[in-house]
Parts: sequence; structure tokens; C-alpha cells
Amino acid sequence: MKIKQVSVFAENQEGRLQAILQALDTASVNLRAVSVSENADFGIVRMIMDDPEKGAKALKKSGFTERTDNMLSAEIPDIPSGLLNTVVLPLAEAGINIVYFYAFMDQKPGTARIVLKTSDDEKAERLLSKK
Repeated sequence: MKIKQVSVFAENQEGRLQAILQALDTASVNLRAVSVSENADFGIVRMIMDDPEKGAKALKKSGFTERTDNMLSAEIPDIPSGLLNTVVLPLAEAGINIVYFYAFMDQKPGTARIVLKTSDDEKAERLLSKK
């Protein structure tokens, strides 16, 4: 299924993550998942929120450059090889590359959820929806 992800590009400096989270807290936006990647100069904070439009607006108001993207999300069994057998192998067999992903625990017991960007999101969504 499709899900909205809000990304913030932030300088890799002390207090930047705190400021991002404070902006969301002030707007009463709840994070469902977060991924932070970085290099020496900047980081990318990718977030799944309960209200992505409200979150994006709060971040802009606080001076952050944000970007909202449609991503894929898939439920996987929370078992050994759940990710491998449910997502990675089927996509690889279809010739679809996973550009990046991150995972989080689902509210449904025994499951986890992943957010992913692929080389062909439309084809990947059709394939994963059959699983």
C-alpha cells in the first residue's frame, strides 16, 4: 500500500534532531516510524506520521526544508526470514531493486511493517499486494 513519508534535510549539527522533533511535538504530530541517515555535513530524517500534511506544515513553519513522498509500505511476519521471504526475494525475482527501506513494529501482534522505495514502485506494489 502507499504511504506518505516526510523527509527533512538537516545540517549534521548538535540539536537539529531535537528541533525537528520539537516542531512536531508543538503541532501534536505523532511519529509512527523514523529513519535517520547521515554523512559528515548533513542528515536525512525520514518520517512516517499520523498526519503528514500537518507535520510538513509544522516543519516548514519552523524553517526546515521538507519533502513529502509517496512510499510503499508492506506488512511482514515478525519471524526469522520474514523480510527475506515476504519482500526481498519476491522483488529480486521480479528484477526490482530496493533503493532503501526501514522497518518498524506493527500494532498487530506478530507483524512488522516496512517502508520502502524501489526502482519500480508500481510493479513492486502490485507484486507485494498479492502476498
